[in-house]
Amino acid sequence: MAWLGKFLGGAFGFLFGGPLGAILGASVGHQFDEGFADIGSSELFGDGDQQRVQMAFFTTTFSVMGHIAKSDGRITPEEIALANRVMDQMGISGALRTTAINLFQQGKQPGFPLDEVLAQFRRECHWRTDLIRIFVEIQLQAAVADGALNDYEERLLLHICAQLRVSRFDYERMKIQLQVQYRFYGQGRQHQKARQQSSLQDAYDVLGLTPAASDAEVKRAYRRLISQHHPDKLVAKGLPEEMMTIAKEKTQQIRKAYETIQKSGRKI
Repeated sequence: MAWLGKFLGGAFGFLFGGPLGAILGASVGHQFDEGFADIGSSELFGDGDQQRVQMAFFTTTFSVMGHIAKSDGRITPEEIALANRVMDQMGISGALRTTAINLFQQGKQPGFPLDEVLAQFRRECHWRTDLIRIFVEIQLQAAVADGALNDYEERLLLHICAQLRVSRFDYERMKIQLQVQYRFYGQGRQHQKARQQSSLQDAYDVLGLTPAASDAEVKRAYRRLISQHHPDKLVAKGLPEEMMTIAKEKTQQIRKAYETIQKSGRKI
C-alpha cells in the first residue's frame, strides 16, 4: 500500500480544511484517533504539495461518485459494484477501504456541497487538466456502470464539467471514447476475426479519429492520449499512487487501438 494508507487519522480533516477536510474528517471519524494521536502532521503526511493533491483527488473522487450514484434518487447494485471495482483496482482494503466507502456515503447525503467540493478540488490540483480529465473519466465510468446514462446523471455530469471548466465538446468526446473502449477493449479474442472491420473502426474512435486521418494525425493523437494518461506523469502531478492501475488500463486501451491500426497495413 502506498503512502495514502498513512493518512488515516483524526488530524487529517483539521490539516486539510475546507469542505474536503470536513467530508474526509466525517468519513474517517475517530476510528484511528487513538493510534495516531501522537504523530505530527508532517510525519504523517509529508510536506510535499503532491501528497496534498493526492488526498484531494482521493476524497473528491469517492464522495462525488456517491453523489452521482444518488442523483436519480436510487443507487443500483451495478453502481455499488463499480465503486467496489475502483477500490479493487486501487488495491484498497481494510481501514482505507472503509474510508473510501464512507466517502461514497457522504456524497449521497442531502446537502452535499458539490460546488464547494469541486471548487476546492480545482484549487488543490492547481487546475492540472490531466488530473481533471481523468477525474471526469472516472465519474463518467461510474455513471454508466448500470448500462445507461440517465437524464439526471447527464445533467449532473455536465454541471461538474462546467464547474471544472471542461468543455461540452471534451465531455462528449470522453463519453464516446468510453463507450468505444468498453466495446473495443472488452471483446474476446474469439470474436476479433469476426469483427475485424468494426474493431478497426473502434480503434480509430478510441483515438478520436476517422479512417481518413493521415499517418501523422494518427501518431499525434496516439502520443497525446498516451501522454495524458501516462501513470508516472499523472502520479507526479497528484494522482494517488493507488490509482495507477486505472491509468495503466487506459494506456493499454490506447496502445491496443494504435496497434490495431498499425496491423491494418498503415505505415505508422
